[in-house]
Amino acid sequence: MNNVTIIGTGPAGLTAAIYSARAGLQPVIYTGLQHGGQLTTTTVIENFPGFRDGITGPQLMEDMTEQAKRVGTEVIHKKIARVDLGQRPFTLWVDGEKRPIQSKTVVIATGASAKTLGLESERELMGKGLSTCATCDGFFYRDKKVVVIGGGDSAMEEAGYLANLCREVILVHRRSTFRASTIMTERIKASQKVELMTPFVAKRLLFNSEGLTGVQLENTANNEICDIKCDGLFYAIGHRPNSEMFASWIDLDEQGYIRATEHCATKVPGVFVAGDIADPVFRQAITAAGMGCQAGMQAARFIEANY
Repeated sequence: MNNVTIIGTGPAGLTAAIYSARAGLQPVIYTGLQHGGQLTTTTVIENFPGFRDGITGPQLMEDMTEQAKRVGTEVIHKKIARVDLGQRPFTLWVDGEKRPIQSKTVVIATGASAKTLGLESERELMGKGLSTCATCDGFFYRDKKVVVIGGGDSAMEEAGYLANLCREVILVHRRSTFRASTIMTERIKASQKVELMTPFVAKRLLFNSEGLTGVQLENTANNEICDIKCDGLFYAIGHRPNSEMFASWIDLDEQGYIRATEHCATKVPGVFVAGDIADPVFRQAITAAGMGCQAGMQAARFIEANY
């Protein structure tokens, strides 16, 4: 039986592993299909403390994984496919295996996946001109021209953030009206650095051997096609929390994010949550790591009190 089973990696899961391992609990972490989460698609991270010259996302995840292993974490590169959190010890099934595993505590760190448009070459261009996080990557486009796609509050926030850094921001939305709140929409409309293009949809990514060079747009009203040259393209069309597996056991909000109670606990005693799966607001590596710290310490305290 495991003391602590951590579902998902990234800074949240790996930090939870480091803290619970240092408590002598020998945690087991199941990485899932994308070891390291969204950071594996990030080229350079310059806002994670301690790295004066920045660090690539894959390198940060590799270093955190090795640190977790060094202090006593078992890392298993498999996916948890099903859980039963109805009673302790909790039961979990690994994808492709018939025999379940049991655990005294569980830390959920499955993250959230940024929504994309499904255009050709998206995966190859992610981090090479294409991004889903202005806060993470906006700095690299200082004094450059960027395009933001979206029409909700997140898109307005991204466009406003980038307008403080970039020479020019074009906000593209498929409808003539925006889903964002009136106050945020009016603020963007008043910005001298932001140009609105409606109603347009992205049809094709333009690129060369070095990365993205622009985006091809289509006017949904008259089918006009135009190519927009830009240095960076930001998707701001929302995130999808990876929470379906836990919906029967744990409270989710209307967007599907797990509702955390005090200090990363859930309504199920012994089950804790960390990272983007419970954070629709910040979605940063450093905030995920902080939640992972809390979840790891909480798991240790729970075991001490109950076993």
